[in-house]
Amino acid sequence: MRIFCVGRNYAEHIEELRNERPTEPVLFTKPDTALLRNNAPFFVPDFSQEVHHEIEIVLKINKLGKHIRPEFAASYFDEIGLGIDFTARDVQDTLKKKGLPWDIAKGFDGSAPVSAFFSRSQFASFPELHFRLMVNDQLRQQGDTRLMLWNFEEIISHVSRYFTIRPGDYIFTGTPAGVARVQPGDRLTAYLGDELVMAFNVR
Repeated sequence: MRIFCVGRNYAEHIEELRNERPTEPVLFTKPDTALLRNNAPFFVPDFSQEVHHEIEIVLKINKLGKHIRPEFAASYFDEIGLGIDFTARDVQDTLKKKGLPWDIAKGFDGSAPVSAFFSRSQFASFPELHFRLMVNDQLRQQGDTRLMLWNFEEIISHVSRYFTIRPGDYIFTGTPAGVARVQPGDRLTAYLGDELVMAFNVR
């Protein structure tokens, strides 16, 4: 399986990091060794002093596809969950300044915790979804999919232009504003709508 990720899909997040607004989805990937499941603890890596949380809606792909048109893309997923794209921001910034790839800042082991997945039919308001991340019971991020620059179908279509998608692949769809550093001792809880779907500790 593969983990595809979309960057810069919420305008306020683009602004908080002072990034350029893209004209198409920004894509990167994580290896499957980045996955953390079942609320396993996240261990801050020793090579970074500034690991940031980025809460995101995650799509679970259900069939093989390539060069998918947006109007047909909705049939390529029927389950959604939440995930956190942990980012070693200091490492990423250093690599960006040197014009180097920043895979290690995004794809290190354990950098992609994911919740259980739920049928999208469970959400009466789908595709309008609300989600949030709490750190030590304090609200850090909250998202509304109506504010995405590119919707789910457009994202799937764009990913499939470059990569064949397969059943079991995940697509992280971008994070809203509010990203911030995590540190050992933090407790992270994530909600999809009003449902608590993920809760784990940082060590």
